[in-house]
Amino acid sequence: MAKLFGYIFLLMILVLLYPSSSSAMTTYNVLRFGAKGNGVTDSTRAFISAWAAACASTGPTRIYVPKGRYLLGSLAFKGDCKSSDITLRIDGTLIAPAEYGVLGQVKNWLSFDRVNGVSIIGGALDAKGSSLWACKAAGTNCPDGATTLRITNSTNIKINRLLSLNSQLYHIVIDGCQNVYVDGVKAIAADQSPNTDGIHIEESTNVTIVNSTMKTGDDCISIGPGTTNLWIERVTCGPGHGISIGSLGQEIEEDGVQNVTVKNTTFIGTQNGLRIKSWARTSRGFVQGVKFIGALMYYVQTPIVIDQNYCPHNLNCPSQASGVQISDVIFQDIRGTSTSPIAIKFDCSTKFPCKGIKLQNVNLKYLKREAQSLCTNVIGVALGLVKPIIVCN
Repeated sequence: MAKLFGYIFLLMILVLLYPSSSSAMTTYNVLRFGAKGNGVTDSTRAFISAWAAACASTGPTRIYVPKGRYLLGSLAFKGDCKSSDITLRIDGTLIAPAEYGVLGQVKNWLSFDRVNGVSIIGGALDAKGSSLWACKAAGTNCPDGATTLRITNSTNIKINRLLSLNSQLYHIVIDGCQNVYVDGVKAIAADQSPNTDGIHIEESTNVTIVNSTMKTGDDCISIGPGTTNLWIERVTCGPGHGISIGSLGQEIEEDGVQNVTVKNTTFIGTQNGLRIKSWARTSRGFVQGVKFIGALMYYVQTPIVIDQNYCPHNLNCPSQASGVQISDVIFQDIRGTSTSPIAIKFDCSTKFPCKGIKLQNVNLKYLKREAQSLCTNVIGVALGLVKPIIVCN
């Protein structure tokens, strides 16, 4: 009997040490599918084949991209996959074609659609966007360009330690997704590059962005309609246009934005810091339950902004009051310097004034002098030390 128990105990140990083959991860190296890391050979088909193999697997799978430079055209990774645990591990650099027109006519360079349980880890994406930026700066007839990485209609997504360089348009777009976790991402583009938002989120819920750095020509993070339960923490922004909710109200009927927390952020030389903006158009939408907590502003043009008369270049903007209702917004523990006299700008809708706006422990200066505020159509309170002093019309 003692020997029997001994055998049973040994068997249990072996089961714990050697899990069943069904839970083992299968690895698909893109080199085995014909990819070349020489930066010259088009490896698009090899990556598509590797994805097809991983998507057809029933257990945990990994697509592995070794060190090297991999030339890729537009790539669409589509579900529905049998596996709900696919990791794209990149140790190399994925590069777009040097001729901007190759991607300029498509919407996305790399896209994931209707996937579940995908993790993108490490590596760099170089979209070669500088030639398209130059075309746009020259005012010639240029294509819109492509988003570097777009994730749509997907769940349980992780993006970790990814470097996005020189995007033609947005670096990363999260659209129609649930449960997305972004950690340690860097997005870098020239400060004059047009529409190169670092991360854009819309129609998505339960998105977390932490420990990331955005150096772009547009919003570091932009938050569009239908975004709920968004958490942003320990993000450094600059250059760029700051972290923006909006622009909203572009459509007559839009989903609202709610339950957004932006915490422990740093802004360096940005156009704006923390901003909510909506078009001056009759529309239906809302922003509610937003917390901006703990921000450092280093020479930011306008650190705190609510702008409901957004109208770039005064084009296509009818003289109407914004129909987006902004309520329950907190600005807390924010300090630093602005490069314009107006450090706080609240320019809210005449039809739907901002309400429930709270400022607490805010200390902003105009360089080394006293800053000023602009405040119209706002209902709210100021608690603790708040500089500049808020006087609303």
